[in-house]
Amino acid sequence: MTGIRLTAPAPGWAIDADVVVVGSGVAGLTTALRCAAAGLSTVVVTKARLDDGSTRWAQGGIAAALGEGDTPEQHLDDTLVAGAGLCDETAVRALVTEGPDAVRRLIGTGAHFDTTDTGAIALTREGGHHRRRIAHAGGDATGAEISRALVEAVRSAALRTIENALVLDLLQDAEGRTRGVTLHVMGEGQHDGVGAVHAPAVVLATGGMGQVFSATTNPPVSTGDGVALALRAGAEVSDLEFVQFHPTVLFLGADSEGQQPLVSEAVRGEGAHLVDAFGTRFMLGQHELAELAPRDIVAKAITRQMHLRGTEHMYLDARHFGAGMWERRFPTILAACRAHGIDPVTRPIPVAPAAHYASGGIRTDLRGRTTVPGLYACGEVACTGVHGANRLASNSLLEGLVFAERIAADVVEGPRAGSTAAPRRAVAGEPAGTHTVPLLTAESRTTIQRIMTRGAGVIRSAGSLATAAEELEALQQAAADGDGPKDAVPGVEAWEATNLLLVSRVLVASAREREETRGCHWREDRPDRDDAAWRRHLVVRIAPDRQPVVRTTDGAAFPPVRPGYPADPADTARPAGPRNHPADAPEEP
Repeated sequence: MTGIRLTAPAPGWAIDADVVVVGSGVAGLTTALRCAAAGLSTVVVTKARLDDGSTRWAQGGIAAALGEGDTPEQHLDDTLVAGAGLCDETAVRALVTEGPDAVRRLIGTGAHFDTTDTGAIALTREGGHHRRRIAHAGGDATGAEISRALVEAVRSAALRTIENALVLDLLQDAEGRTRGVTLHVMGEGQHDGVGAVHAPAVVLATGGMGQVFSATTNPPVSTGDGVALALRAGAEVSDLEFVQFHPTVLFLGADSEGQQPLVSEAVRGEGAHLVDAFGTRFMLGQHELAELAPRDIVAKAITRQMHLRGTEHMYLDARHFGAGMWERRFPTILAACRAHGIDPVTRPIPVAPAAHYASGGIRTDLRGRTTVPGLYACGEVACTGVHGANRLASNSLLEGLVFAERIAADVVEGPRAGSTAAPRRAVAGEPAGTHTVPLLTAESRTTIQRIMTRGAGVIRSAGSLATAAEELEALQQAAADGDGPKDAVPGVEAWEATNLLLVSRVLVASAREREETRGCHWREDRPDRDDAAWRRHLVVRIAPDRQPVVRTTDGAAFPPVRPGYPADPADTARPAGPRNHPADAPEEP
């Protein structure tokens, strides 16, 4: 335990449960449904409404070896190559072998995927995939359909849910074991203000942290709350430097900030071309898959072309689709483009990279267990080893499904509330040695985003990262000294800004340490991939003085999250590190 907590009022109410799941995307709701089905008292806490997380924004689809001639082994190969040498092969193997049945169970839950004329699931391709294995729904509304099905299942099962609730901190006993969470409920409802859910198992499924950057595809709620909570509780995070910038985000202007419209990779999967202002395809000859190269390679190519041409964006040309295909296959993207005055049926779409997905996160084992007993993490907030240095397109929804089921199985085997849980009085107050974090003002959020975009965006260097670190440290010191323009008061905006500062500082610390270019971490001053020195992970924790402590693993394999955790028989073959796949060669700088 670090003894670090957010500055917040003491809990004014409390409820008890066997497990509390924080987050209502595919990872959180799948975990909650499986736990409830096993008879556990389950509470779902979500920051907005049940369907307001990142899952519903997913356009492309969910990847699984469902098509004729495709196999989990081929899916594994594509994932390892995209991960640039840092995937954990055993974690990937679990994903790709358990994935197809997990998708079928999702269909059994009520999700409806697009089908062919013969009734088979319609499959498309995305970047990094050598086969059509992306199942989609509503053309380009896969996430919305998955969210709809899971939310309906949760409501049908009458699970206890607390909406409009920002999780604050982990409750722990004197030995550091999980005892629940504190949270702040916004608005009217059965509960209001700061309260607590007491439970011996907490599952963080809080999504990403894209809001650390000025332009992102993430919704406004993606402020890194789960990673920040875990760090304050003493958990380790890993690979936070690997932030994937989606290559094709609708360009709305250089000064545009906040959530930006995504133009799904599936558009390229169906045959759209990346071109410059002269209509020249610039991905030809850069990679065997051209526009369908892994995302990090495409994002780098677009950025290079922008610098070469002195422009702020490139173009995605899909005029040859025709109106019928646009309306049938990509109605959501078509509507978003037209809402911003661009008709992709008649003109190319201006696109540029924007922050999209955190490949790193809270370090877990293959059961989703973190370094803090009783604390689990699943989905984008977690680092399972599946994504390595760069996530393969459409593996994120699948990861949420597969590892949610693994977490639920482990929680079901664990202690129940009331059996080994500490008395409420021992966990409801502040433990000895606890100190609170000075809060930032709401206005600090924009400052953090601009610091991170300048210093730790698509292209990084020792100089840009050092400047970002200094500016972030100055923000923290100003908050501690009370030197800001006005005092921050406890509240959602202040807590979010404070969480953003913490995860930004850790991200920058990791990016400064990794002196190479690998996957979606692009150091212009270290343009080469260096397997001899850097085919290993960076693991970070927060010291009691709130400074990041970075260590490097001995190799590409993750060490156990906690000595003494019982081994999963299915995971005992965890190798010493990712294999050297024949196609796993360094990408061009």
